[in-house]
Amino acid sequence: MAGYRFRFYILIAGLLCLVGLLSVRSAIAQDVPAAAEAAAAEAASPGPEEVVTGVYINDIHELDFRTHSYAVDFYVWFRWRNKDINPAKTMEFMNRSAPDDHVRELLYEEPKVLPDGSFYAIVRNQGRFATKLKLENYPFDRQDLVILFEDTENGAGSQIYRADDKPVTLSGSIVLPGFGIEAAQMEIGAHQYPTNFGDPTVGAEEAYSRAAVSIAISRPMTALSIKTFLPILLIMACAGLVLFIRPAFIDARVGLGITALLTLVALQLAGGSSLPEVDYLTMVDKVYLASYGFIMLVLFRVVRASWRDSGGEAAIVRADRVWFALIVLFYVVALAGIGADSFGGLMRAAPVVA
Repeated sequence: MAGYRFRFYILIAGLLCLVGLLSVRSAIAQDVPAAAEAAAAEAASPGPEEVVTGVYINDIHELDFRTHSYAVDFYVWFRWRNKDINPAKTMEFMNRSAPDDHVRELLYEEPKVLPDGSFYAIVRNQGRFATKLKLENYPFDRQDLVILFEDTENGAGSQIYRADDKPVTLSGSIVLPGFGIEAAQMEIGAHQYPTNFGDPTVGAEEAYSRAAVSIAISRPMTALSIKTFLPILLIMACAGLVLFIRPAFIDARVGLGITALLTLVALQLAGGSSLPEVDYLTMVDKVYLASYGFIMLVLFRVVRASWRDSGGEAAIVRADRVWFALIVLFYVVALAGIGADSFGGLMRAAPVVA
């Protein structure tokens, strides 16, 4: 009887082992297609389409500081491999000024097929662009003229830009009156918008690959220094001569000082007519403020001397010379501080040319 029980237990154990093996085999059989499907899906989604881009600047003109805008004539090209897209048609300029005045022309109606099987298209665009120009160091300011573009249809998850080997080329015939061109470069990054533009299929936010073309320009320092600061220094010289007029001629001393003050005000108003209204002081504004201080100190000395009765004219003349030396020292120190602050900012903002 014990032998039959032992055989029965052996049979039950064998059946349980068989059921376990069948279950494991079934699970493995189900995992293989799932893994294959995941691998196929990963192969079908290799990542965003890479679009190679570059820019040729043909001309720059009509730089307008009052509207923070400038007109540029340039070409932008694209190379890509996906036949279902055309970046030349879906590209959008993000910092256009006066959009209705832009002229945009596709040089090829359909993308050109290159020998390696990739596609090529080029666009010529003429129009005004805008960026907030920085005038803290005017008239020795350096500016970056920027052109921004990105795709209007394909986000960074499906299409990204990559700079060509030589991304920005400038025409050798570009002449921008009053400025010299220092450098040009292209930077590409993902621009994140804090909205999905009402499209629920892209989540709460959406990023687009954006190309930023930057052209650094600056003014010639020597010529501009003469044009801007020589008239101011001549007015200061005239104001300083007030203290060398005999104290008895009080009317001439006061009249010359006030004339210098009014001339300086008129010069500042005329010089700033081409600039926009800004909420900070430019370098030349600081120079004018120091010059106003110079003239006001001279007039203060003249008025004070007009009330002095003791010591005679000789004592007043000696005091005038001392005041002149102190006022000139104040003016030189003020100009040195302004220059150090402005040129320090210029050195920090100077573009690095590779």
